[in-house]
Amino acid sequence: MKKLITILFLIPLLTLTACGQSNKKISKKDTSAMENVISKPENPYYSNTDTNKLNLSNAEWKKVLSPDLYAVAREADTERAFTGTMWKDETKGTYYCAACGYKLFKSNQKFTSSCGWPSFFEQENKESITFKDDNSYGMRRIEANCGRCDSHLGHLFDDGPEPTGKRYCMNAISLDFVPDGVAVNSANLETIVLGGGCFWCVEAVYQNLEGVKSVYSGYAGGMVEDPSYEQVCTGRTGAAEVVEITYDKTKTNLDEIFQVFFTVHDPTTLNRQGADVGTQYRSVIFYKNENEKKISEEIIAELNEKVFANKIVTTLEPLKKFYKAEEYHQGYYENNKDKPYCQMVIQPKIEKFEKVFKDRLKKN
Repeated sequence: MKKLITILFLIPLLTLTACGQSNKKISKKDTSAMENVISKPENPYYSNTDTNKLNLSNAEWKKVLSPDLYAVAREADTERAFTGTMWKDETKGTYYCAACGYKLFKSNQKFTSSCGWPSFFEQENKESITFKDDNSYGMRRIEANCGRCDSHLGHLFDDGPEPTGKRYCMNAISLDFVPDGVAVNSANLETIVLGGGCFWCVEAVYQNLEGVKSVYSGYAGGMVEDPSYEQVCTGRTGAAEVVEITYDKTKTNLDEIFQVFFTVHDPTTLNRQGADVGTQYRSVIFYKNENEKKISEEIIAELNEKVFANKIVTTLEPLKKFYKAEEYHQGYYENNKDKPYCQMVIQPKIEKFEKVFKDRLKKN
């Protein structure tokens, strides 16, 4: 805390407005021998190690899957061909079921197909994928489903390469991918949900912080279950635009997460960040437990006393549920860097962050 306050006093010398960086040396443990693990706190059924069958109703799945993933996984919808880069990506790693986390394929079982969907010639093991006849749309096909949760993945065809001659044609949205060498121990992962104005801005910043494993834009707070972006934009749902940050506590910590938070947005403007106005843009920390609440209260109290001339209006609210935003909001800055909002609003925040936290940036 003292380090945070000291750096906050020095920020005006860098022509910034708030907060600072940690010079703390955070130990880095060797995780190269650990199992690949993806953290999805919003989905309690997700596991990369549990092989027990799941038997859930679609109503239960709808509560924990994004609308796009639900449509494919539970309603056998098909995404557009050539969606994203997964169909041609040759990065070495492991592919998991995006609904339940079950291991499906390794990259050495993958090949680039002209069909525009991720294609594999062999599955990870005989239990990883199951099959059934699909006679929809006047065609006779073989449907491929996850062996653990029975979610729809795609179809199996007999036009693949040797040695099997098979083509597992998969929907990219049905797959999670973890590159080799970046696995983490799930016991070291923590999450925090924060709102600091437009979630595009906050997401773009935290994606560059060392130790952060994933950042998802979404909604929290309010009275409406699983609200849409359009509903939240009305300001009448009570929900805020937020990000869910999953971080490796052996590489960063809550103190540093909060340092970044109070650096990249103005916590003294009520329900407003720049031109973005409304309760959906409020400064807010959604705490999961009393420890997070206590740490938040202590930081805000000290910043009010020693740093900010205007009172901090950041609210502390218990986290009831995080709802992941629509897919087109995820990674918005990376996918839309040429848009005026990205250049005029998001880019300056990233530059501020990179200047203050230059020693804590992810290594490309």
